[in-house]
Amino acid sequence: MATILVIDDEMSIRLLYDDVLTEEGHTVLTAESGSEGLQMLHEEPVDLVVLDIKLKSESGLDVLQRIVRQYPGLPVVLCSAYISFQDDYTSWLAERYVVKSSDPAELLQEVNKVLEKSRQRSTVDSGQWTVDS
Repeated sequence: MATILVIDDEMSIRLLYDDVLTEEGHTVLTAESGSEGLQMLHEEPVDLVVLDIKLKSESGLDVLQRIVRQYPGLPVVLCSAYISFQDDYTSWLAERYVVKSSDPAELLQEVNKVLEKSRQRSTVDSGQWTVDS
């Protein structure tokens, strides 16, 4: 499966996402700040980032811009309790946008879509073609 980095300042959200994604078979790393998350990206290979937009000491959108600049091609799923951020052009750098909920089903669905798209892209990029029967 995939290695997923969850960057969120709320411990309860990190724990919830860690549980749900681990049950799905993924390896999950967590960070409570953008700077901690960026340090983890520097140290560990990651397949996908789940990023909160509203972090305590920094803007998740600023962190998103740094991730896109430093790790081009690394997919990011933005999460927020506020739907209004979808109108910010910076949020369009992310693969997906999910509104936080106590039911993580939508997040899991979007993470799986992004990972599948990423797998297909890497298969095509490596010159391998697969045919579904």
